[in-house]
Amino acid sequence: MKKIVKITIYFFLVVATFVACNKEKSLQQYFVEKNESNNFLSFDIPAGVLNLSENASVETKETIASLKKLNVLVFKINDVNKSEYDRELEDVKNIIKNDKFIELIRVKHEKANIIVKYLGTEEAIDELIVLASDKSKGFALARILGNKMQPEKIMKLVKNMDQVSKDSAVFSQLEGIFNGMI
Repeated sequence: MKKIVKITIYFFLVVATFVACNKEKSLQQYFVEKNESNNFLSFDIPAGVLNLSENASVETKETIASLKKLNVLVFKINDVNKSEYDRELEDVKNIIKNDKFIELIRVKHEKANIIVKYLGTEEAIDELIVLASDKSKGFALARILGNKMQPEKIMKLVKNMDQVSKDSAVFSQLEGIFNGMI
């Protein structure tokens, strides 16, 4: 019995050591930490609030069903926080440099740099990360959480946003937040 207790104690010590040594900040920790910051606008949108228009295709309905929620952090540059922008953007870039995030695409659109990465497999994405930054406006970081999301269907959904009802309050709020952002 004493041997089992000793083995259990050693096991917990080893686990505690590994946990304590992992000093890399996760994307989730970053979202939680910045949620209370005055420099950030943070919001979560459950996928259930996305209303489909009557003419939505079966594929669009399936794609929406694979989404769970959207977490967004927005850092808008103003006269007071310009000095913090570079530091915060570098922190985010360092977090998503982690090998567990697989790069899907990098795009430069006008003045904005956009990086899209994901967790999961090419056939079944569990988390999609989008970082869009503009040195004059700020950056937006989005986590799209889902269950076996398919990249090609997500891209089609983005292209066919006309199948999602824009009459909802969520779209009005998002449009107001991102208007002029990136």
